[in-house]
Amino acid sequence: MNDEQRDALWRASRDDTALSPYGLASLALTQWLDETPRPLEGAPGLWHTDGGAATGELPTGRVVLAPGETLTVGDLRLRGFARDGAVAVRVLDPEAAARRGITSIRRFDYDPALHVEGFFEPAARDADTLSVDGHASATTYDGVVRFALDGAELQLTVEEDGDELFAAFADATSGSESYRFRFLRLPHPSADGRVTVDLNRAHLPPCAFSDHYVCVLPPAGNRWSVPVRAGERDVA
Repeated sequence: MNDEQRDALWRASRDDTALSPYGLASLALTQWLDETPRPLEGAPGLWHTDGGAATGELPTGRVVLAPGETLTVGDLRLRGFARDGAVAVRVLDPEAAARRGITSIRRFDYDPALHVEGFFEPAARDADTLSVDGHASATTYDGVVRFALDGAELQLTVEEDGDELFAAFADATSGSESYRFRFLRLPHPSADGRVTVDLNRAHLPPCAFSDHYVCVLPPAGNRWSVPVRAGERDVA
């Protein structure tokens, strides 16, 4: 299997992740909770937070959703969520994408020239970050990947996530030819620091599919003046 065929399989997997009935585009609501029970728009029950979990009083009884736990209620899925100690409940609705008019992911053509080699320099540091909803927090970055693109020397500040590196970035296409920023995952570096940077795998953050996600914006070093016409562009 060649690189282009592998890319086609990855694109199909991304379509499933984003556009399946309970995929990324199905998020209809993220409601932050406090100790006062309140209704959820479009979902049953009264909800509040109790001990770091989302607690609901439903007609069928009391339920507690820790972050990541899911409850199916009819066609909906309710999921616990937390950020920096704040607790929320999320509503996944298989009809949400259709109501927003989302049916597909628009992409740039595959370009083998945007599959390059980089070098990872470990350098752990904490940095202040901002989410799309204006929430400020701290993120621990694990290093920088340096690589060249069309003669420009670029760097990508990354976090380790399991056996991969993860980054958010923006480029000269962001906000015009593509969504305002994108995500990228890289394989773990080799022992000598070499790492493959395949910009054809640039993909949309969850907030491109629903305003109810709270994605973290790219750090300053990951905002490039060169265009990256590869990977996912936006939704259609």
